[in-house]
Amino acid sequence: MNAKAHYSTSIKTEAKRLGFLSCGISKAEFLEDEAPRLEAWLTRQMHGEMGYMENHFDKRLDPTKLVEGSKSVISLLLNYYPSEEQNQDSYKISKYAYGTDYHFVIKDKLKSLLQFIQEEIGAVQGRAFVDSAPVLDKAWAAKSGLGWIGKHSNLLTKEVGSYYFIAELIVDLELEYDTPVTDHCGTCTACIDACPTEAIVAPYVVDGSKCISYFTIELKNEIPTEFGGKFDDWMFGCDVCQEVCPWNRFSKPHSEPLFDPHPELLSYSKKDWDEITEEVFKKVFKKSAVKRTKFSGLKRNIKFLQRD
Repeated sequence: MNAKAHYSTSIKTEAKRLGFLSCGISKAEFLEDEAPRLEAWLTRQMHGEMGYMENHFDKRLDPTKLVEGSKSVISLLLNYYPSEEQNQDSYKISKYAYGTDYHFVIKDKLKSLLQFIQEEIGAVQGRAFVDSAPVLDKAWAAKSGLGWIGKHSNLLTKEVGSYYFIAELIVDLELEYDTPVTDHCGTCTACIDACPTEAIVAPYVVDGSKCISYFTIELKNEIPTEFGGKFDDWMFGCDVCQEVCPWNRFSKPHSEPLFDPHPELLSYSKKDWDEITEEVFKKVFKKSAVKRTKFSGLKRNIKFLQRD
């Protein structure tokens, strides 16, 4: 086994030990296929008020502009599928936000993996990314053979569906590179047909400015009235396109205690959410990604759902 293959195998073994679902590696280079897609998406204003999506266009497409001298992108998946779900009579929260904010959980694991690489291999320089910099996570994961990008624009795998986070280490070390897998969506249009706000405007194209996740998390102003009655009780994020995807029949519960939800999150009814105070919000969502929308944002979302 040559050095590149040996290093790659060691990194994947350690990633598994740290609890990652899978690990794939690709060459750090310009994402040629993504460039026109991203440009068209931005030109059509599908990012809504997410102005930051327009920034660092070159860096989004070229990791060597993000990390000097980078040679490899190590992509990792971490499962977040819960073993228990919310009470049936409840406003809904996207499953990824049930437990501790994933940014913290994954960042720690990535730091451990980078440390392992430096101890085992030598003076390797690199940076960890979890949704926090201009990196096209899904494109890199697909390039690294971890799955294909489905018609709902999420990464999909035949083995476990799509309920997982994607993260990267971009390093200045040459490794053995994986190859992409084929698309297995076939003629299925379940996600397109089920989207409550018709945000999947064409196969593989999501208009972010129509997505329930955008309205309930990213949008800072009032939610447009024309979307009233279309939110299907989602108060933070939305999982509809994942819930209807046939590949998610294979989802298995995660084994990360930090992703376990606060008990009240599972038991609360709509009435409990209607009456939530800022004190309770801080207690239930102390370390949760839901804090992004703030108490005022969650109240706005609940108020919008009450009109239905």
